Amino acid sequence: MSEFTLSKDADGVATITWDVPGKTMNVMSFDGLTQLEACIDDALADDAVKGVVITSGKEGTFAGGMDLNLLAVMKEEAGDDPARGVFEGTMKMHALLRKIELAGMDLKTKKGGKPIAAALPGTAAGIGMELPLATHRIFAAENPKAKYGLPEIMVGIFPGAGGTTRMVRKVGAISAAPLLLEGKMLDVKKAKGAGYVDEIAADPVAAAKDWVLNASGADLVKPWDAKGYKMPGGAPYHPAGFMNFVGASAMVHGKTQGAFPAAKALLSAVYEGALVDFDTALKIEARWFTSVLMNPSSGAMIRSLFINKEALEKGAVRPKDIPDQRVKKLGVLGAGMMGAGIALVSAQAGIEVVLVDRDQGAADKGKAYTESYLDKGMKRGKVTAEKKEAMLSRITATPDLDALKGCDLIIEAVFEDPAVKADMTKKVEAIIPDDCIFASNTSTLPISDLAKASVRPEQFIGIHFFSPVEKMLLVEIIKGKETGDRAVAKALDYVRQIKKTPIVVNDARFFYANRCIIPYVNEGARMITEGVSPVLIDNAARQLGFPVGPIQLTDETSIDLGAKIARATKAAMGNAYPDSPADDMIFWMEDLGRLGRKSNAGFFDYDEKGKRTGYWKGMQDKYPLLEDQPDLIEVQERLMFAQVLEAVRALEEGVLEDIREGDVGAVLAWGFAPWSGGPLSWLDIIGTPYAAERCDQLTAAYGERFACPDLLREMAAKGQTFYGRFNPDAASAA
Repeated sequence: MSEFTLSKDADGVATITWDVPGKTMNVMSFDGLTQLEACIDDALADDAVKGVVITSGKEGTFAGGMDLNLLAVMKEEAGDDPARGVFEGTMKMHALLRKIELAGMDLKTKKGGKPIAAALPGTAAGIGMELPLATHRIFAAENPKAKYGLPEIMVGIFPGAGGTTRMVRKVGAISAAPLLLEGKMLDVKKAKGAGYVDEIAADPVAAAKDWVLNASGADLVKPWDAKGYKMPGGAPYHPAGFMNFVGASAMVHGKTQGAFPAAKALLSAVYEGALVDFDTALKIEARWFTSVLMNPSSGAMIRSLFINKEALEKGAVRPKDIPDQRVKKLGVLGAGMMGAGIALVSAQAGIEVVLVDRDQGAADKGKAYTESYLDKGMKRGKVTAEKKEAMLSRITATPDLDALKGCDLIIEAVFEDPAVKADMTKKVEAIIPDDCIFASNTSTLPISDLAKASVRPEQFIGIHFFSPVEKMLLVEIIKGKETGDRAVAKALDYVRQIKKTPIVVNDARFFYANRCIIPYVNEGARMITEGVSPVLIDNAARQLGFPVGPIQLTDETSIDLGAKIARATKAAMGNAYPDSPADDMIFWMEDLGRLGRKSNAGFFDYDEKGKRTGYWKGMQDKYPLLEDQPDLIEVQERLMFAQVLEAVRALEEGVLEDIREGDVGAVLAWGFAPWSGGPLSWLDIIGTPYAAERCDQLTAAYGERFACPDLLREMAAKGQTFYGRFNPDAASAA
């Protein structure tokens, strides 16, 4: 079936409509490129056609990017030389978009072409934005829900179909750099200011048709094709431009710490492309794009942050044959920060919420969290008074448990104490309907133990949110030993309603996310006790792509929380609990009252406004710095292996049932080195044989916590990869 169709009207305007059958949003495929070129050739060759308008057949959207299978086709067609296939395929896209840009004009005089405009009814991203950028004028609808941009950097690549080169030539390196490097999607007004859109119209198709019928020859010539073109802000060899590119380089390295291959490749393509003519710059862009696509980091990021994330959000692990379980009325027990956040995102999704706390004042305070959030949105112009009123009307704040009657899902977010949670479970189950699912938002307590207080443990489940709820993208769903499929389906459907990404894991102490995070922060603390500089530790983590280092993370989450977890774990494990110098340090800090950011004193010193002023020098009085600090790579590998080995053990023990959840969960929950695609993808990148060998070396140097899991040892001996052995797509196909 056609993805691009051509129609011509009596006024001489040819309209090319992009409408991919069976898709809610257009994506570019191999067949689509061929069809688009045929439509362009037909329109340019027809003397009756005065101009062309490219638009979408989808209501409210233009296009969402490229079908990633297109990249696979490029590689496969080249056989033993996949890089050549990617490069040549990319150059074919460049040739097509350049054909649109030149529109049949004489290449020397730049005369004789036909005007081509893009009419965007809504969202345009990736190739869906690069195609319009090759036209002569971009008209966008007055659509408040639409977003425009080039977000490729977010999945480990960069705009490689001319978007990088065109945006730099259009607005200059300094203005283009944040758009390309941050990949932010902008609303229509900001998109116009950024240069993605030329005009905003109530009817973009009509406006585009009117423009092509009245466009002059000069309107068709892009600035970079005009004689005497100078890059905004200056080219690298210009004094002003030189400083701009120095600034752009500093901005890239400041934001990425050199950890993301795509960002460095993007900067190289921009700099080198700015030194040459436009067509040569496109070839340079294609070469760097190919380089990034051939980097294993790119494949891992695309797989985890696009393919696997989308699969999980669409229900890849949802129990089969369970009818729709969308939540109609939600009860939230506890109106503290977590409960208030859960109420906020649920009301935002259109769900009726009953927010319960011990007294009316506490419950009202929880609801006020949503009001404060909405007030901030109103100041930024993101929220209307009507939307605020509607959202607040969905939240009933009360101390009365009887208000929970009629709820189909309860989420308990009370104090992290088994006795308190058990008491609340019994009280609430006596009120709610028999078919209501009961969930605990605990972050550490085993769900199977908490479910013992329930009279219907098959309807008891864990739904673990991360803080702050409204900002964090992941929700961890935990199955207890007796949790039934309907409870799992209910939790997954609810998470989908609130537009977050779910992972489902089996019950175990700390579940999955905290199981991996705790060794990360503990390894950082342990290194301090050994005399390693905290500056080295945190910077080593940041240079791996982590948003914050383990020392800073401990201060942000609070030191007394770490002490509490350590005590509770030791009490539960008894003699099996491994003593750690990290615990001793945490207990020492707790005794000093240095509890982290919340007390304005922790591993860092803070000013009166709560701003960090530097690492607390008192640490070195108790734990003097080593005269010879360890190698950066050694510190980084300790931090990485401390986490990834727990991910392997979680898979080995059946806590993780699907490796996609292990990788997606790690990146979204605590920012595990996004360039790697996640802990299991990272092991595939470095290779299981090397990983097992390095485990042995780290174990000999630092202890049994780095002991190689049996699963990893077995895979290393067989030369296996995790996605080769546990690929869910291969398993389902078999």
